[in-house]
Amino acid sequence: MSEPAKILHLHSTFSLGGKEARAVRLMNAFGDRARHTILSAMPEALGARDAIDPDIAADFPHDAPSLVGKPGLRRYRALARYMRQFDLVLSYNWGSMDGVMTHRLFGSGLPAIIHHEDGFNADEADRLKAKRNIYRRLAFPTLHALVVPSDRLHAIAHSIWKQPERRIRQIANGIPVARYAEAPDPGAIPGFERQPGDVVIGTIAGLREVKDLPRLVSAVAALPPHVRLVIVGQGPERGAIEAEALRCGIVDRVMLAGFLDRPWRYTGHFDIFALSSRSEQFPISVVEAMAAGIPVASPKVGDVETMVSAENQPLIALSETDLAGALGKLVADAALRSKIGAANRAKAQSDYDESGMIGAYAALYEGALGRPGLFTA
Repeated sequence: MSEPAKILHLHSTFSLGGKEARAVRLMNAFGDRARHTILSAMPEALGARDAIDPDIAADFPHDAPSLVGKPGLRRYRALARYMRQFDLVLSYNWGSMDGVMTHRLFGSGLPAIIHHEDGFNADEADRLKAKRNIYRRLAFPTLHALVVPSDRLHAIAHSIWKQPERRIRQIANGIPVARYAEAPDPGAIPGFERQPGDVVIGTIAGLREVKDLPRLVSAVAALPPHVRLVIVGQGPERGAIEAEALRCGIVDRVMLAGFLDRPWRYTGHFDIFALSSRSEQFPISVVEAMAAGIPVASPKVGDVETMVSAENQPLIALSETDLAGALGKLVADAALRSKIGAANRAKAQSDYDESGMIGAYAALYEGALGRPGLFTA
């Protein structure tokens, strides 16, 4: 067997969100054909680490150059020296952009770099920052490729970041769709017990400001008392969510389940999947809900409207009032939930299975490494 590829991952954070889950899934799929070194701009945010298979070679060094700090040639030279020991560099989102600029300035002798853009935090939910757009334009020219998962990000990369189409690769996020067709594990959500007549609205999200989960709590408060909300995820906004549930008088109807891995074990417990984010691109949680045969109610953010089935599209809301109305329609009509859920599952099976995603990334990384067949043979 040939030597494994040495891959350096530069992450804005390595908490277990969508991009981290995808990166880990690819690490696991590539097996012993690669060794991985992971740097996080937030060194304490390593929640995705536990999802890496135990037999995967993955290091989290403490002596590597920091991804955080004022731009400067001294920092960039240190990063360049560090990068030279690897065969490929993979960078993710704004928090890794100094690594991309390092490659732009000191690219000679450095391995190929591929940058992944998956979306924006609360500070760019409503409008992209001009200085960041300029920085990206300056940093991107030496990229082997810029990977985006959504139509909207593809358009931003081309029209705002001024990237040529030959550099942009659009690869949809995928999941193991077949697993979601299985009956959910009864004990997968600790403490959860469905009562007769309950309609369960669920969501899976990091508890961050951009996810606007208090808005979802207030929407559920307007629904009949047999409607319950289960929020799977962890993060700094937990207190704000609890406070909103208390203010609305529905503490007994809102369950904060914390982080739970292997979402195929519990997504099927939901009757409705709800999204309340102010900014998304191509959320994997929506694909997971679709694969589980669940209708989706969501604001009109990112690619959500085109991700879901045609039957589901009328429930993608333009406003907060529309979101509450979409949830109300689904709560009141079990037959509608079933019809939309079946259409969503069919679309997930045809468009979003992870085999296509893994194959596309494997081919892209093999090309950057100059080692065809390394991951696909």
